[in-house]
Amino acid sequence: MDLSLAGNSRILQLHELEEFRNRAYENAKFYKEQTKKWHDRRIQKKEFWEGQLVLLYNSRLKLFPGKLRSKWSGPFMVVEFRPVDATRVKRHGECPFLVH
Repeated sequence: MDLSLAGNSRILQLHELEEFRNRAYENAKFYKEQTKKWHDRRIQKKEFWEGQLVLLYNSRLKLFPGKLRSKWSGPFMVVEFRPVDATRVKRHGECPFLVH
């Protein structure tokens, strides 16, 4: 086989591989954009007011194995609500803390 022919064949394979990579990148980008739109349409606005009792969801709680453990804790009372920033909550008889 001629070396220049083999070299040209290899260059064509590399270009095809680059095209596949670019298409995969574009498809992944499109998928992420569509998923974000879908998710953002389904977000429900939550409004809290001072004195309201709320439950907190802890997604990082790994104390007990199994499906039946609850990740919700509370009730907590809303001490101060800031719609842009964090909300300050407290349990009965405890110091208030911030929740994002």
